[in-house]
Amino acid sequence: MSIIHICSLRMVESVSERVKPSHILSLLGGITPFPPTPVGVDPANHLKITVADISEHEAGMIVPTSDHVGDVIAFGRRWAVETGGERPLLVHCFAGISRSTASSLAIACALRPDIEAEIFAGALRVASASAQPNALMVRHADTLLERGGRLIEAVEAMGPGDFSQAGQPYLLRLNV
Repeated sequence: MSIIHICSLRMVESVSERVKPSHILSLLGGITPFPPTPVGVDPANHLKITVADISEHEAGMIVPTSDHVGDVIAFGRRWAVETGGERPLLVHCFAGISRSTASSLAIACALRPDIEAEIFAGALRVASASAQPNALMVRHADTLLERGGRLIEAVEAMGPGDFSQAGQPYLLRLNV
């Protein structure tokens, strides 16, 4: 069963110990250092992307681009092929709220084009009250996956995250 686990930077080690992922996707803004690759994960299966949690250009920050999201999707596809869904993927950003959630949603939609984006977005909301996918990353994913705006609409329908509930790891099943 293909599962994507989502968490904050501070939870990477404990979640990794618990769920034993085969692949890890780290998305950080360039200020905070990337965590070391956890024991049991091949460093070649740990993709580190430097990108800020912003949706428009800000001086000194790396805005998410279509290339970043394309790399996320390609990594998710490689994970699916290499594991056949037998071992989970762990995705994290600093807080486990925005970049990691947008990336997980993009990967889910790429791997399961037969499932509408609103199903995955709804599953994310049920799994995490604080989930709030990065809007620019979602727009890039919608374009790359040719979802015709449906991915954007699905995320808008989620509504804003409740940040008082932040910090807890959650997961997204690809067989919703």
